[in-house]
Amino acid sequence: MQNLNRESLSLTFLTRVLVCELTRMKTAEFLGNVPLFQGLPLRQMEQLASIATQKLFKKGQIIFSEGEEASGFYIVLVGRVKVSKLAPDGKEQILHILGIQEPFGEVAVFAGERFPANADAMEDTKVLFLPRDAFVDLMRKEPSLSMNMLALLSRRLRRFSAIIESLSLKAVPARLASYLLYLSEQGKGTDTLELDIPKVVLANLLGTIPETLSRILARMSQERLLEVDGRRIRLVDRKALEEVAAGARSLL
Repeated sequence: MQNLNRESLSLTFLTRVLVCELTRMKTAEFLGNVPLFQGLPLRQMEQLASIATQKLFKKGQIIFSEGEEASGFYIVLVGRVKVSKLAPDGKEQILHILGIQEPFGEVAVFAGERFPANADAMEDTKVLFLPRDAFVDLMRKEPSLSMNMLALLSRRLRRFSAIIESLSLKAVPARLASYLLYLSEQGKGTDTLELDIPKVVLANLLGTIPETLSRILARMSQERLLEVDGRRIRLVDRKALEEVAAGARSLL
């Protein structure tokens, strides 16, 4: 189970994981590929697997709600999870969309607080649940696990800072350009991106509406910044996109 991602895993494998319970050995093998746990010895992986429980959520099912007691955190085995907050007027703001191997709910757990946001399954999803007390005991015994956790929290903090800056200071074209460049960076610099979320979800993530998003994509395509083919986007002029993201260039 090396280098897991949605593209490299077959539908048969994903279906099997959804339907069947992973053995402790397979769970330990999966955890060994999670960036949070990379570098830990096999013995620690087996201990992690021994405290983890598998939970299945149907599409649209709530995993946890804002204000709920955080007794543990989760890692996506199969599927996708949306983390969001609701404004007083009921408007939803998506904070994260998480996939295979990605942890969520960890910040509140280690701060000893309640969950600050909502999480629900975007499709049929199976997760591993790691209870706080047992996990903290393992952290005390394995310093490298603590360092990995600090690195994860630092990355999340940087991502939150970028979201706040984008929503409060940037125009929608700059938010979209920043997001596309972020996806490219996550894909090791690839110029070809596959959007695996609906436009309405992407628009929400960027703090806009689908119609505005479609207009901006069309304008970027007209100005040869990118090419759009269904859900596939190819970055044609990365430098120009970086200028749009930085606010140094506006779309005509």
